[in-house]
Amino acid sequence: MGKSKVYWIDLRTNPSLSILKKFDGLLRKAGFGDLDLNDKYTALKIHFGEPGNMSYLRPPYVAVVSALVRELGGKPFLTDSNTLYSGRRHNAYDHLRAAFENGFSRDATGCDIIIADGLKGTDYVEMPVEGGIHCKEALIGCAVAEADAVISLNHFKGHELTGFGGALKNLGMGCASRSGKQFLHEVSHPTVDTDACTGCGMCVKNCAAKAITLGPDKKAHINHDLCTGCCQCVAVCQFSAARASEGKASEICSERIAEYTSAILRGKPSFHVNFVMNVSPNCDCWPNNDAPVVADIGIFASEDPVALDQACVDVVNAAPAIGGTALTDKDYAGSGEKFCHIHPDADWEKGLDHAAAIGLGTRKYTLVKA
Repeated sequence: MGKSKVYWIDLRTNPSLSILKKFDGLLRKAGFGDLDLNDKYTALKIHFGEPGNMSYLRPPYVAVVSALVRELGGKPFLTDSNTLYSGRRHNAYDHLRAAFENGFSRDATGCDIIIADGLKGTDYVEMPVEGGIHCKEALIGCAVAEADAVISLNHFKGHELTGFGGALKNLGMGCASRSGKQFLHEVSHPTVDTDACTGCGMCVKNCAAKAITLGPDKKAHINHDLCTGCCQCVAVCQFSAARASEGKASEICSERIAEYTSAILRGKPSFHVNFVMNVSPNCDCWPNNDAPVVADIGIFASEDPVALDQACVDVVNAAPAIGGTALTDKDYAGSGEKFCHIHPDADWEKGLDHAAAIGLGTRKYTLVKA
């Protein structure tokens, strides 16, 4: 397979060229206008942002995309599936309220919201996975499974289990039903370094599975018979005591995400956009976002989600680190791999390798400035 093209823009503007106009130009230059969307239900997959976390994509960007979809005759709708962990997006009722709170109204975005897997995360379709080694069917929220086309709009950032989150993570994990997310996470078995644990109880408070307790030693202990592997404990621990799984958990989870993404996109028109802005060290699912580890770089777009994610991790790794962040807190040397330095138990390359192996795209790309 040859190189895929990844188009990008920086964030420089002037009085006659706003960032939204530049974004519209990026999409057109990258081939969005060639998509066959006429009379197609078009899912715009996004993360609405856990209230309290300010790294989510702003609604005006969605308005640009939905306007282009309508221009091509499509029927756009915004979507995401419910979360496995406890929070404001755990069910469709609270999920919608959280989305509206963060500004994702019809007036702001030009389209309505459909929560992909229904009220309680149980509405899904078993979609076939071609060439999968971990699963033969992916449990995908109905609204995405039944859509005729898929557009992913992704905040590019770090992630505790997969190293980083981009197009593949937003699709494969983000479109899975609750039972699908359970399957994706089940290989993860977070641990607690009792020497570092202070017994603050934050992990106990935030564990949706009630799998963590404070023992007589005033240290956190995880019951892995109850643990779902969501790694929420890792995100809320302020003392680096909770750790994501060692060994092959990151590799297997990332490969499963690739297989789920393949099931979602196969046979459908699709397009993907990564916003390399506010590159926070952790997942957007937590009700806070830590300081970005690099300065804002730009917006990247491609029809190939694998090449897109590869290009974005490359530009982040090439960018100067910002001092006083989670990256430099861990004695970052100043150059090279960033995400695995922040999350040493994660191995993001395995997911991209597997995605390429099952025909989802290629890690080889040509970067084109729009």
